[in-house]
Amino acid sequence: MTHDLLIRNGRVIDPETGFDRVCDIAIAGDTIAAIGTGLGPAATEIDASGLVVAPGFIDLHAHGQSVAADRMQAFDGVTTTLELEIGVLPVAEWYEAQAGEARVLNYGAAAAWAFARRAVFGGFSPDGTRNALSHMGSSNDNRWSTDTASPEQTAEIVAATRQGLEEGGIGIGMPNGYLTGAGMKELSLICDLAAEFDRPTYTHLAYMANVDPNSSVDSYIRLIGLAGATGAHMHICHLNSTSLQDIDRAVEVIAKAQAQGLKVTTEAYPYGSGSTVVAAGFFADPAFPERTGTGYNSIELVKNRHRFADRPDLLRAANEAPTDLVMWHYLDVEVNTDHRRMLDQSVTYPGGSIASDAMPWVRPDGSIYQGMDWPLPEDVSAHPRSSGTFAKFLRDYALDRPVIPLGEALAKCTIYPARVIGDSVPQIARKARLREGFDADIVVFDPETLTDRATFSAMNRASEGVRHLFVGGVPVIRDGLLDTGAAPGRPVRCPPR
Repeated sequence: MTHDLLIRNGRVIDPETGFDRVCDIAIAGDTIAAIGTGLGPAATEIDASGLVVAPGFIDLHAHGQSVAADRMQAFDGVTTTLELEIGVLPVAEWYEAQAGEARVLNYGAAAAWAFARRAVFGGFSPDGTRNALSHMGSSNDNRWSTDTASPEQTAEIVAATRQGLEEGGIGIGMPNGYLTGAGMKELSLICDLAAEFDRPTYTHLAYMANVDPNSSVDSYIRLIGLAGATGAHMHICHLNSTSLQDIDRAVEVIAKAQAQGLKVTTEAYPYGSGSTVVAAGFFADPAFPERTGTGYNSIELVKNRHRFADRPDLLRAANEAPTDLVMWHYLDVEVNTDHRRMLDQSVTYPGGSIASDAMPWVRPDGSIYQGMDWPLPEDVSAHPRSSGTFAKFLRDYALDRPVIPLGEALAKCTIYPARVIGDSVPQIARKARLREGFDADIVVFDPETLTDRATFSAMNRASEGVRHLFVGGVPVIRDGLLDTGAAPGRPVRCPPR
């Protein structure tokens, strides 16, 4: 047999089985045809001597969802990028819109409880053709965020979210921290819905604070209680940023919940700085500095690098342009050794996934960049995690220090995120693994040179060290160069019930 592609002499690592051997991989069409030696000829051959060959990375938490975002994440080793924390509505409209784009990576989304809530409170119609983040702060009418839903409104919210699941949403996006008015009765019904469909919720915790009441630990206890009371799979988004400086207690209660068999999973990214919209409600809390341990000068506008002087300064910006992206520098990992320890504990949590929380690329005026230029224009920005999460994680935690073995680090980028959604998305059973008969979503990287290059002053620098990247057997990156005509991305979606 003549294969389409043969990757020769690479260090092939399958994190699920522990397979780790120098050998060859043959690809036929979009499938891994064979792994071993003496596999015969191929139309194209790649010498991967000295390189690591691994399954393409699955990012559970990526808000970019554009060609520009895909291309940047390709250099970070990602082959599947999912919008799960916020989600989208209408789900069918979103998938239809993405099918019309030249998507480079596999893509998918959850059903957006937040948008269902906003629509029910009035004056808003979800638009599946727009980036999800553009719906999170694009109004100064915050009733959908701050008010408690009536029983009638709650029934409508649940019905709209159900529709999103019926249209193939990969679970339910639950950015609870942005919807402070949502009560436990409403949340329990949304979790009942997730359990009914056997799909996860992807939860941004209700509170982020180091002190009671309404602390981060309070939020974890609430989330664990919802998992126990409803049977829902509760996936914790960005364990690092929502724990702030209370990670020690946070991981204790999560581990105890998991030991009792509750469906609770985690993810984290290797940065001490988060990103969101300037209108996020927790910033407006007058007690923000005392509760979080950071001042307003820790919040930075992405579009112009402005650091806020005080609360009135931030409120003015939130009123003028509520969807403007900001960075929140909540840990100083470069200087404070205890802050570094806290970040390490969240990133290396056993069984936890790496997920970028990648932000969209924005113009200086705050508008989301939807262009096709490569390299990206110099004036667009996002967050370094939009460019370098996975390369930074592997470099820092597995290759340089190292904190964990390379095989375990790769599991955090591949099989662990696959397991989060695998029960509800049959397609994922063919991904995140390097074995015969599985999808040819493959990254080939140089362990000597793999590194992130993005910084807070130059966010749009692509990572280095990914020599080849294949999505469904189609080369997206070859010899370190992007094929700007490649658009092999396919939808990842739950099938009809």
